[in-house]
Amino acid sequence: MKQLTVLIFAIAAVALSAATLNEELKYYLDRHNVQDEGYEMIVNFATNGDTMLTHLPAEPLQLLNVGRWRGFRREGTGIDRDTLGRISFAHYEADTLVTGLRTDTAEVYSGDFAQGLAEGHGCSLTSDGLYYEGQWAADRRHGFGFAADSAGHLRVGQWLLDRYMGERMSYTSERIYGIDISRYQHGKGKKKYPIVWNRLRIAHLGNNQKNAAGTVDYPVSFIFIKSTESTSIRNPFYAQDYLRARQHGIPIGAYHFFSCKTTGSAQAQYFIQNTLFRQGDLPPVLDIEPSHSQVAAMGGPQALFRHVRAWLQAVERRTGVKPILYVSQMFVNRYLPEAPDLKRDYHVWIARYSEYKPDVRLAVWQLSPNGRVTGIHGEVDINVFNGYRTQWDEFLETATIK
Repeated sequence: MKQLTVLIFAIAAVALSAATLNEELKYYLDRHNVQDEGYEMIVNFATNGDTMLTHLPAEPLQLLNVGRWRGFRREGTGIDRDTLGRISFAHYEADTLVTGLRTDTAEVYSGDFAQGLAEGHGCSLTSDGLYYEGQWAADRRHGFGFAADSAGHLRVGQWLLDRYMGERMSYTSERIYGIDISRYQHGKGKKKYPIVWNRLRIAHLGNNQKNAAGTVDYPVSFIFIKSTESTSIRNPFYAQDYLRARQHGIPIGAYHFFSCKTTGSAQAQYFIQNTLFRQGDLPPVLDIEPSHSQVAAMGGPQALFRHVRAWLQAVERRTGVKPILYVSQMFVNRYLPEAPDLKRDYHVWIARYSEYKPDVRLAVWQLSPNGRVTGIHGEVDINVFNGYRTQWDEFLETATIK
C-alpha cells in the first residue's frame, strides 16, 4: 500500500507542469483574496504542493484485508470492486462506502462517496494528467472546484456535471467598479439628459449578476468614454464628459470603435486627432467587435490583425502606453488564438454578459450592459477590474499615460 501511495504521488508530480502551473497559481493569488470562494483551497495547494497524496485517507490505507464486517454488513476498512471494475480501498458504515480511495485504469479518486459514487468533497487524477479538487455529485465534478491539466493550465470556479462554467464572482464594496459611456448615456433623439457627476454611484450590476453582498452602492472608480469610430464619427459629448470626469477626480480613458471598412493606420490618426491624452489617463482602448462576415470580407483573421496592430502601434507611439484590447468572449475563443502576440503583450477587456467571469487573463471585465448608475439616465455598461485595491493602484502606477 505504501508503494501505491508513492506511485500516485509520482504520477501527480509528473502530470502537472510545474513551471506553468506555478505561474498560473501566482497570477490567481495576485488577483484574489480571502473574500473569494475557494481561495484558501488554492493557497493550500500552492504553498504545500498538495496533490493526491495529501488527500489519501489514512485509515483505509493502513490495512490490506478483505474488510471488517458486522453481521453481514461491511463496517470499517475494506477493499471492494464495483460493477465497473473499479477497486476501492475505503471506509464503510452500515454496508455503505463513505470515504476512501478508488482506482481504475482511467482515474484515481480520493474523497467522499454516497451510494458507491463520488459525492461531496474529493480529488482525482486522470490518466491524461487532469488533477481536480472540489465538489462532486454522482461521480461528476459538480459545484466549486479547481483543475490543473498536464500543461499547467489552472481553472478555478463552478462546475456543472463535469463541465467547467467559470468563476462566479462575489461582488462587494472591496472590488473596483467602473463604467463605459458614449453619446447614448445623454439620451436618444431630441430627448437629452445630463450626467450628474457629483451623484455618480453604481446602484445595480445588471440582470445576470446575482451574487452581490448587501446593497449595491459602489463608487465609480474609472470611466472609459467613446471618442471616435472609423474615420468619420465622433462622440459629440466626449470632450465635455472627459473634462467633467477629470474635475471629479475619476480616472478616465477613451476608446475607439474599430471599423473593418478602412485601414487601421487611418483610424489611429483619426482617433489621435480627436482625443485628449493627459498625464494619469487610463490607456486608450481599441473596441473590436466585427462579425464573422466582416472578418471574412477583410481577408480573414490575419488581415484583420494587421490593421489592429497598425492601430495599436500608432496609438502607443503617440501616448507612450500600450492600449487595451476590448473584445467579446466569442472573439477571444475564435480569433485571438491566431494572434498570440496580442494576447501576450496587451491588456484585455472582455465583454461577457454572464454571471461567470471569463476564463482568460484580463484587466477589465464588462459584466453587464444593463446596469444602473445614479446620476445617469437609462442603462449603463458595468465593468469590474480584475483584482483588488493593491492591483488597481499598481495598474494606475504602471499602465497610465505619463
